[in-house]
Amino acid sequence: MRYVRCLAVFLLASLAFAAQAKMVQRPVEWTQGGTRFHSVLVYDDASSAKRPGLVMVPNWFGVNDEAIKKAEMIAGKDYVILLTDMYGANVRPQLDNADQAQVAVKPLYANRALMRSRINEALAQLRAQAKDAPIDTARLAAIGFCFGGAAVLDLARSGADVAAVVSFHGDLSTDDASMAKHIKARVLAMNGADDTWTMKDADKFMDEMRQSPADWQFVALGHAVHCFTEEGENSPGCKYDAKAAARSYRLMRIWLDEAFAGRD
Repeated sequence: MRYVRCLAVFLLASLAFAAQAKMVQRPVEWTQGGTRFHSVLVYDDASSAKRPGLVMVPNWFGVNDEAIKKAEMIAGKDYVILLTDMYGANVRPQLDNADQAQVAVKPLYANRALMRSRINEALAQLRAQAKDAPIDTARLAAIGFCFGGAAVLDLARSGADVAAVVSFHGDLSTDDASMAKHIKARVLAMNGADDTWTMKDADKFMDEMRQSPADWQFVALGHAVHCFTEEGENSPGCKYDAKAAARSYRLMRIWLDEAFAGRD
């Protein structure tokens, strides 16, 4: 009987702890070049154990509820993620309004130096959060989706001190292929084999990466088109693919685990 009572107390305590533990969504704001940025730090507070920190740049719709949900899914108990605002707090394209997203992203594609400056500042802001969040600053990386993939590849090209970058169905183009020689991060780029928007640059991207001293891998996911991780997308050229998404997330975790090995 005493065992039953002890077990009941243990279960109640466990349930109470589980109820208290939650995914944290903490606003992180900064100003750069006269523009105020509003990003979101996401992590599970069930444990205070330090874990890798990831800069995550969402697709061209930017920071919104869908992007936060995705960040929570990826973070789990494994990562602290800074979901990064690349546009500025006053620029928030409405979900599924491609025209607004195009207007928001155009200045950054037109000025890749500006894109690199903003993504490097996001990395600095992630590192600064270690004073309050369980981030192991020896294990930092960046991941990005669509436009976000272009941003994290540019982070690598800038020579940023991160263990790895992972691009999902990202734009592979660059304004200066010679920057590849500066790459320190392990680079993983995953694109749909049938992605008519990004695969046109695949050969040039691989030629660029061959000039890099860094470890890199390019993966073409069979039968997948653009947006294969974006749940809800279902147009002919931009379509969610559950199999490709699950496979790409597994590859991401393997890539990050290898990159972080020995850094803790």
